[in-house]
Amino acid sequence: MSEFFSRRDVVKSGGMIALGLVTPGWLSTLAKAELIRSAKGGKPDKDTILVVCQLSGGNDGLNTVVPFANKTYYDVRPDIAIEESKVLKLNDQMGFHPAMVGLAELYKQKRVAIIQNVGYPRPNRSHFASMDIWHSASPELSMRYGWIGRHLDTKMAGGPLNPVYAIGLSTEKPRALTAKQASIPCFASLVDLKSMVGDADSQQLLRKIQGTEVTQGSDASVVQNANRAALDAIQVLNEKLAGYSLKQQYGNDAFGRGFSQVAQLIATSPATRVVYFSAGGFDTHARQDQTHEKLLGDLSNGISAFMKEMEACGKADKVVLVVFSEFGRRVQQNGSGGTDHGHGSVMFLIGKPVKGGFYGDYPDLNNLFQGDLVGKIDFREVYATALDEWMGGDSEVVLGKKFNHINVL
Repeated sequence: MSEFFSRRDVVKSGGMIALGLVTPGWLSTLAKAELIRSAKGGKPDKDTILVVCQLSGGNDGLNTVVPFANKTYYDVRPDIAIEESKVLKLNDQMGFHPAMVGLAELYKQKRVAIIQNVGYPRPNRSHFASMDIWHSASPELSMRYGWIGRHLDTKMAGGPLNPVYAIGLSTEKPRALTAKQASIPCFASLVDLKSMVGDADSQQLLRKIQGTEVTQGSDASVVQNANRAALDAIQVLNEKLAGYSLKQQYGNDAFGRGFSQVAQLIATSPATRVVYFSAGGFDTHARQDQTHEKLLGDLSNGISAFMKEMEACGKADKVVLVVFSEFGRRVQQNGSGGTDHGHGSVMFLIGKPVKGGFYGDYPDLNNLFQGDLVGKIDFREVYATALDEWMGGDSEVVLGKKFNHINVL
């Protein structure tokens, strides 16, 4: 419900019904944003784009970026360690899992930053608690909203945002996208987005709901105009999506589908600055070798196709991809041919604007904390870097304190 007026005010307004009462609540709120930003003479935002890819379940960083020169790695993982002869070697100590051919090629092009030993103080091995920590960027869980949502709240201080400034591809809104004022639309897929106003009858109904014209300049007229602006924005996006043909081949898997949809959004929506999506399956407690190989292959192939798509549509200079998981796995394999929940792991920043290479120390497998790699780089340093140097934000406000930057952009 808009803060401009109450439910009783809606009834009194001569039949005009706020769209937020009968359609997804984000529509009215976000549409109003663009209207007011324009009225205030707001400056256009940076045209850089952040894509966030979440590997749900806790990705095994050691079998993703393999320390093949470290004997301890093979000693503690006799059944699941990646054979040195199969590793896609990146230097004389570290290399990618053999399924990650596409990502290895991007690394050779200096477009992949590998950030090692990432974690946070007092690690938590619970999926839900740790994911909440990453989403809120608050190990103490003292911050109510998500880090991207808080960033958008700060942007709204200079005037509200475009209706499609940030989009989540998710059946449920990730905590990272929750905010006090900003409202970020989430769709299970682009099919859902298209169906919202893609059907002529549905769109006519949504527009009819706005009712008769009200007095211009009134609170009711602001909301009415804003609702129409939101419908217009989604309609334009739908039309552009319908007219865009993907240039690359994507796999019929979670990453292939995800990255193909992200590519379509970026190629057709100049106003979109953040896209968030996730794929699961990384909780590899048993028979990890085959499961993990398939997941990493799909991830690598999806990223490779996506980055080629960005080149083809002229957006390669504008896009940075962040890849993370809620935690890593234990260093030692378990008795079921898998790995249990751990801590320190690896993050990726990928794209043409990235300074490729390794960041942070190589994994120290002989000095562990309760069987886990020690998290030496706080993940909020990566967030701070992205917020300040890429998204045009203020990380100290968003994260609650100042964090060092990583010289990766």
